[in-house]
Amino acid sequence: MLAQEIIRKKRDNRPLSGEEIDFMVKGLTDGSISEGQIAAFAMAVFFNGMSMDECVALTRGMVNSGEVIDWKDLDLGGPVLDKHSTGGVGDKVSLMLAPIVAACGGFVPMISGRGLGHTGGTLDKLESIPGYRTAPDITQFRDVVKTAGCAIIGQTAELAPADKRFYGIRDVTGTVESVPLITASILSKKLAGGLDALVMDVKTGTGAFAQDYFMARELAQSIVMVANGAGMPTSALITDMNQVLGRNVGNAVEVAEAVDYLTNVSRDARLHEVVMALAGDMLHLGRLAASPEEGREKAVRALESGDAAERFSRMVVALGGPSDFVERKDDYLKPAPVRKPCYPSRAGRVAGVDARAVGVAVIELGGGRALASDDVDHRVGLTRVASIGDEVGPDNPIAVIHARDEAAADAAAAVVTKAIKIGEPGEPGPVVFERVD
Repeated sequence: MLAQEIIRKKRDNRPLSGEEIDFMVKGLTDGSISEGQIAAFAMAVFFNGMSMDECVALTRGMVNSGEVIDWKDLDLGGPVLDKHSTGGVGDKVSLMLAPIVAACGGFVPMISGRGLGHTGGTLDKLESIPGYRTAPDITQFRDVVKTAGCAIIGQTAELAPADKRFYGIRDVTGTVESVPLITASILSKKLAGGLDALVMDVKTGTGAFAQDYFMARELAQSIVMVANGAGMPTSALITDMNQVLGRNVGNAVEVAEAVDYLTNVSRDARLHEVVMALAGDMLHLGRLAASPEEGREKAVRALESGDAAERFSRMVVALGGPSDFVERKDDYLKPAPVRKPCYPSRAGRVAGVDARAVGVAVIELGGGRALASDDVDHRVGLTRVASIGDEVGPDNPIAVIHARDEAAADAAAAVVTKAIKIGEPGEPGPVVFERVD
């Protein structure tokens, strides 16, 4: 077979056979297909889509490109559960959710990604923590899950290696927002992780890949259908991304917000609602709660008792981070050289937020990637980002900018000021729009 012939076939909107898809996956894995050809294939799929059979074949091929973890020999004593988000601005949910579920008796082997498009990546956030290893081998990964109850890492060379390469190329070629490619990418990692159940957080709004609600629903249904068809119980929540989730956007600053959340220092209401809704579903699917409502109650108790914070600390230490990180996070998270409040053009209430523009501002500060090879500055970002309905003015900034230098801070301020609209806000919508199962 020739890669260019398969690309041409998909370009012309003709269905691909399982053998043709397997050929492309093999080329992704062993490097025999060039980045240009992979990018062209991704663009053809972006415009023409894939049938369910093609999507299942792509998912299965990427799962089989590496190792599949089996947890049975560890006798964990609880279900192996995970959550995945389609990505959003300020989305640090994984950092709180994994230890909360672990504190409730679940085991969470969370394989996460780096920043994709205008959204931040969980791995980039965790690498703000000195010493934290996001790429342990499978043996250490399994050990940490058993002892801490959760481990958040990146794709290893053993797990779905075809997806790892595909993911990086999609990020920089404008082919992220494709339902079949997102479905295959997410589920290849999750199926390779040997899960008992999965909950999806599919975001929709200005800061989401699925800005259109109908695309979000299509993606949620695609993931739930393919995952359940593969024997992995899965549900999805469609959640709001029409403004920043939480108050901080960046890497180190989001880790700081997550620690404050876990230690009961401060807690943004919208962020809390998303975390609790996902926790309730995870515990219910894992049969650790009779209903999502009971799961929420268990999650709240784990949070307020300090058990979830202790699990987070245990995970950080087991993966190479400081033993006192939770207690002394401000001593370990490096600050940006410039910290500057950003004020609105006029006083008033926040009527709307272009969350995508806020995410792009953080990338331009150096907190994300324009090219797959770019380094990330973990120090930069935004804190105290205003939410819809907040009063802002000369004494109440719309955000505080953390930058490398004054020029970068001023450039970000111009973007953020334009992204946050002042006016008369409407009634706030729900944070969780719909459950798909």
